[in-house]
Amino acid sequence: MDIDVAKSSFETRRTHTAHPLSQRIFSVMLEKQSNLCVSLDVVKSDELLAMAERLGPQVCMLKTHVDILQDFTPRLTQALRKLADRDGWILFEDRKFADIGQTVQQQYAGGIYQIAQWADVVNAHALPGPGVIQGLQAGVDLKGSARGLLLLAEMSSKGHLLDPAYQQKTLEMAVAAQDFVCGFISQHRLENTVPGFLYLTPGVHLSATGDSLGQQYRSPHQAIREQQCDIIIVGRGIIGNPDPKKIAEDYRVAAWTAYQDRLF
Repeated sequence: MDIDVAKSSFETRRTHTAHPLSQRIFSVMLEKQSNLCVSLDVVKSDELLAMAERLGPQVCMLKTHVDILQDFTPRLTQALRKLADRDGWILFEDRKFADIGQTVQQQYAGGIYQIAQWADVVNAHALPGPGVIQGLQAGVDLKGSARGLLLLAEMSSKGHLLDPAYQQKTLEMAVAAQDFVCGFISQHRLENTVPGFLYLTPGVHLSATGDSLGQQYRSPHQAIREQQCDIIIVGRGIIGNPDPKKIAEDYRVAAWTAYQDRLF
């Protein structure tokens, strides 16, 4: 049954999706009344864990870049996994895979990071074609773990090359792989009727409009209410603030209010 995805509640969309990770994300958002993902782009493991412990109760998701850490060890991801399970948030490794299937399978399941073992969700560029999805899907035992993939349909950086034709191809790849692909990184909702597809949008800030390296910011209202995305991704606006817990609550309230406003 087709539903008006943009006007449908998270509860309704959860009911109409078979993807186990999408169901879980919807449940987390509803339980915590949070559609906030914080990007923990720090270079020290202790700082990352401290931020995760401090902000976990307020977020639906925390995003990592483990390859920028200067002191990575497997103990870090084990600790993150425990915090995610304890505080009820989704662990998202922002790896942005972009290679042939065999290579991404090894990058995902092997190497020093062993991402498939601990990350609930990862992301990938659609540029290599469907093989990137197949390779990642082969890298995880779907019967034993609810894992998911987000495809990059659009970026928040000025001058990015992901034009409407590219976005349409990305959407077609996602529709053909709904058992693994659970949504998109995008600046706006793509036209389709799949209720389980989630739209996570970076480049969100309560006050700034950009930076010196081409980042472009929008408000939570613009991202959720106007451009009909589901989850805002906020990095420097929170972790660069003197009181990250307080400002995270401001972002959580702003994003959740924008979602509620979108329903009416």
